[in-house]
This record gives sequence, structure tokens and C-alpha cells, in this order.
Amino acid sequence: MYIYDSVQKTKREFIPLEDGKASLYVCGPTVYDDAHLGHAKSALVFDLLTRVLTANGYDVTYARNITDIDDKIIKKAVEQNKDIKEITDYYTDAFHKEMEAIGVSRPTIEPKATESLEAMTELIQKLIDSNHAYRTDEGDVYFDTASDSEYLKLSSRVQDEDEKQQRVESSSAKKNPADFALWKSVKDNTITFPSPFGAGRPGWHLECSAMIEKHLAKPNAEFAVDIHGGGADLLFPHHENEAAQTRCATNHELANYWMHNGFVNIDGEKMSKSLGNSFFLKDALKEYDGEVLRFYLLSTHYRSNFNFNTEDLASSKKRLDKIYRLKKRLFGLAQNSDQTTFHNELLHVLSDDMNVSSALALIDEMISNANETLDTTGKHKELKRETISNLSYIEKVLGFGFKNPFEYFQFGVDEDTKEKIDMLISQRDEAKKAKDFATSDKLRDEILALGVSIMDTPNGTFWEKV
Repeated sequence: MYIYDSVQKTKREFIPLEDGKASLYVCGPTVYDDAHLGHAKSALVFDLLTRVLTANGYDVTYARNITDIDDKIIKKAVEQNKDIKEITDYYTDAFHKEMEAIGVSRPTIEPKATESLEAMTELIQKLIDSNHAYRTDEGDVYFDTASDSEYLKLSSRVQDEDEKQQRVESSSAKKNPADFALWKSVKDNTITFPSPFGAGRPGWHLECSAMIEKHLAKPNAEFAVDIHGGGADLLFPHHENEAAQTRCATNHELANYWMHNGFVNIDGEKMSKSLGNSFFLKDALKEYDGEVLRFYLLSTHYRSNFNFNTEDLASSKKRLDKIYRLKKRLFGLAQNSDQTTFHNELLHVLSDDMNVSSALALIDEMISNANETLDTTGKHKELKRETISNLSYIEKVLGFGFKNPFEYFQFGVDEDTKEKIDMLISQRDEAKKAKDFATSDKLRDEILALGVSIMDTPNGTFWEKV
């Protein structure tokens, strides 16, 4: 398996720290607002990575944090006169539900900042003791970037004087403009947390390093984790600062491989709340089936910037529809997971830095060939068995095609109408059993008038939206 390392800027063979195991840490959401399409893209990318690693035989430990300590959270709690936990629990729960809707599996470990304060203060103390951090008279603790000779090697940046001046952040207590906060003292009556350095709040960059050390790092290992991932915007300063903290506080580097997914643009503009185009995932899910969004957001390579627009989404849905049309054609046949040539080909291209374009081309070809043969006379038992196995493998590795094919085509029909259709189908079944074909035909016409088509199969009657 090969992974593009965004620090070394080259594709590298994946060689884990432990044979047969893979450790992955991804920066998760700050839970003060609803998840947007950028969150969805990142979550989908690393969900796919976990699936591909697992398919290659690795026992994957995947950690994704929840940032539930942040100035934005506290600001919202104060404005709404609510407890901070009420805010963070609400948005954490919403995040989980929306991730489930797009087929993202829960990580193995999901640590929260509020549960990791001891690990954070221990890391800060190590940095102070080793002269890589210092306390100010105001009670803040800063990381001393000048003490780390390898600072900025991760992002390969060279800071000019203007940038250095911008990063002073109006604090004259810093030794260097690039120094960043490990612990921020708080003197007002807002929410604080106790620490050996006084009441305050941890710096954002600190929590990931602390959580990785607590949950994933092994003693005497060269790296704390195999892979660290996140959005491309996190490479600097967030990941740069994480790497510096870990390097200076421990006897290892933070990660062997660094992976970053591209940005999401809305109709050609970079997604930004300031531009008013921060497309919330919850709004997208009102308009589109979650699996359609999954297929669309994964349809381009993860490192590329993604341009979200409704025209491309509609085209992408038609491609996903073909999987379900084939699945519907084989509906009711026994499940099968026998290894096929297609399995090997699909895993091979996905193992090449998650080459999803080649993977989708293989799927299109498989579907086309299967339909072409099924259109000819004959029972095609072996082809059907093989195709069912191929569809099952697509579901396992890519997360596409896991729904009942008839229910998939019901999206957009409200619950009341669904109940009415199911009731009419039940009545029609009873009429057919009683050989009351006039009533049966009348009920069929009533069902069709609701904008759906029906199909009678040996497994029952199914319907879909026209």
C-alpha cells in the first residue's frame, strides 16, 4: 500500500510501526456549531483510508478527537446562558448523527479535550522542564519556537518579517513572535479549568499531542503514530505546532506519514462562513440522500480541492444509481463473499494512495459487463454469484450500496406518504390473495398516482419514487 506523504511530498510505501497494525489520528471537530461540508469531506476521506487499511489486513486503531474546550464554545455558552457541556453535547450528538447519515463509522477512540486535561498539563510540564516552554508574569505558558531547531520543517515554511509581526497576537510577553500558547490564563469570571499553572484553558494545538501520547504512543517507538491526518489548512500552524511539542517533550516524532485532504469549494469559491457559503451538512442532508453525498464527496481524489455544485452532484447520483439498479436486478438472491478478480483489482487501485477515480472506473466496467451478460438468455448463475460478491466488496471497502435497493430509490418521499403507500400495498396484497382483481387494480392505480412505481417479486411488492 502506498500513501502520499504531504510533508515529504512524495508517495511512500506504507510500512507500519508494528507488523499487521496501523495507528491513525485525525483532527476532529470543534463542537460549537453544526458540521459543514469540509468536515464531511475530511471524515469521509479518513473513513475510506480506514476501510482500505482494514481490507489490506491491518488491525487499525483510529482516533479522532472532539475539541470541547474552545473560546468559541465558551462565547456561545455565555451568549446563550447555557452550561458549556450542554453546548458541546448538543453539537457532538449532531455531528455523530450526520456522520452516520453519510456512512462514516465511529473511530476506535474518540477522546475529548475535557477528558484529557491531565495529559495536557503533564506535557506542558515536560516542555517547561526541558526549557522548551516558559511561563509569563501573566500566568500564560508559551512554547519557545526558538528552542526547536526543526521548527517549520514540517510545513517547509520560512516566515518573513511581516508574518512574524502578525503572529505577535498583541502579546508583548512572548520571547518570539512565532511562540504559541500551551496554557492561557483567564482572569475574568468565564469558564476556566484548574492546572499547576493557574486557572485557565489549554491551547488548541496542545490537545492533539497530549491525546496521541495518552492513547496511541508506544514507549521507545520512533514515531507516536503511523499516520496523522486532517484538512490541508491544518498543516500550518496546527500540525507544525503539534509536531514541535511532541518532538521536544518526548523521545519520538509525532507521525511517520502525514495526510491532508483538499478544500471544499462551493460553486468555485472557497467555503467560508465570512462569504456566507458555509454549506452545513444538515442542510445538504435535507435535500440529498446521505449515501449520495458520500459518493459525490468521495468521487474525486482526496488531495484535490473539491468544487461542490448541484449539477455535478446530480451526475454523480446517476452513477451511484447504477450500482443500485444492478443490486435490484439481483435482489433476493443468496449473499456471497467469495474472492473474485474484481476484489483484487479494486483493492490494488485503492491501495495506490486511494485512487478513487480508477476504482470508480473499475466499478462502472463491472456493472456494464454484468448488465450486458444478464441481458442475454440464460440463467447466468455463476455471474450472479460473482456480481453479488463484487457488490458486497464495494459496500465493505467504499461504503456504497449498503441499502435495500428499493428503499434507496424512495428518498424524497415524506414519511406520511410512505405509510400510505405501504398501507395500500398491504391492501392490494390482500385483494390479490382473495382474487379480487378489480380492487387490486384500483389500488395499484392509486399507488401509482402517488408518483411511485411498484414491482411484484417473489420476496414481496416493492416500490420506488419515479
